[in-house]
Amino acid sequence: MNGSRIAAVGHYQPAKVLTNEDLASLVDTSDEWIRSRVGIRTRHIAGPDEPVDELAAHAAAKALAAAGLTPADIDLVLVATSTAVDRSPNMAARAAARLGIPQAATMDLNVVCAGFTHALATADHAVRAGGASRVLVIGADKMSEVTDWSDRTTCVLVGDGAGAAVVEAADEPAIGPVLWGSVPEMGNAVRIEGTPPRFAQEGQSVYRWATTQLPPIARKACERAGLEPADLAGVVLHQANLRIIEPLAQKIGAVNAVVARDVTESGNTSAASIPLAFSKLVEQGALTTGDPVLLFGFGGNLSYAGQVVRCP
Repeated sequence: MNGSRIAAVGHYQPAKVLTNEDLASLVDTSDEWIRSRVGIRTRHIAGPDEPVDELAAHAAAKALAAAGLTPADIDLVLVATSTAVDRSPNMAARAAARLGIPQAATMDLNVVCAGFTHALATADHAVRAGGASRVLVIGADKMSEVTDWSDRTTCVLVGDGAGAAVVEAADEPAIGPVLWGSVPEMGNAVRIEGTPPRFAQEGQSVYRWATTQLPPIARKACERAGLEPADLAGVVLHQANLRIIEPLAQKIGAVNAVVARDVTESGNTSAASIPLAFSKLVEQGALTTGDPVLLFGFGGNLSYAGQVVRCP
């Protein structure tokens, strides 16, 4: 085998929906204020009895079913999350236990909003190197648990959910070379810290970085896959804020691509946002098998990672 491919995707969101009107009863805000600044209308919120690993397992089960595989077919589980409560067992081990996966290697990756694309690259590398044959790659976060619900600058942004992909060996590479990196000196611009941990960010700094520094990096990820941005059928960026997604997508130059805008109904779900939005586009038929799609995550640290994949 010369590469790897995404065999199937799946996603999961909690049943509870929090609207902008609901938030207006908690803090000094309004539907118009939220929509005009971040483009979000609703978000899904997990209950106290819905931990991160449960969200992850639900999304992974759907991806496994879509791929026609059983838990025993998986030999590596990677969970991208920044909202794991305990240090051990990690979320990957807990999700594997929920799914009944025997003997798989289990690892968490904490690269915040860029976590899924980092985990996807790690899965691709593991398969190419012969360290795994089939990998469950999951992005899952429960941002509601690290949010200060009295802070209107952050509480309007967040949502909970999970998305997953099954990665397996392929004769022809269908996951392109990753382009990843970070700006450590600006890492404090996005934070989940303290006791209890709370999400905070320097919104204007993140906005300027994302809209000015990331477009050439995203275009370079396309170059590494041997494509021009105009060749892309889809662009799935980290669903941070519609005011970041739309100018960034435009500056990349993907003029023929479907651009994911799941942030409007799901909010910022951190590591879950890219697989969640990608899975929805596949489910809706907006993308078809073999379509080239740019997945590009960015956020905490400030980290970024992107690659072009072929749609399952």
